[in-house]
Amino acid sequence: MKKIAAILIAIALAATVLLVSAAARNASAEDAAATYTSKCKMCHGATAEKKMDKTKADDELIQTVLKGKKAEKPPNMPGYEEKGMTAEQAKALVDYMKSLK
Repeated sequence: MKKIAAILIAIALAATVLLVSAAARNASAEDAAATYTSKCKMCHGATAEKKMDKTKADDELIQTVLKGKKAEKPPNMPGYEEKGMTAEQAKALVDYMKSLK
């Protein structure tokens, strides 16, 4: 009986961990979508087709989001690290932008 109770508790804990991590991933994706719509879409277009090379390495794109980039002609890409964006948020944003078609 103790073994069955232990197994049921373990299953409940595992389910809780999976649900919490899935919710965190969804919130991150939702946050990235909201950030893109409010801050990026006006320059990069609806599907991130403008001024973004999706073939570049994620690390390079993340650094561009965080540090900004001076363009050949304005507008320049602002840096969002100084506005409070973390590397994890920048990665979620880059992943979201790469997923747009």
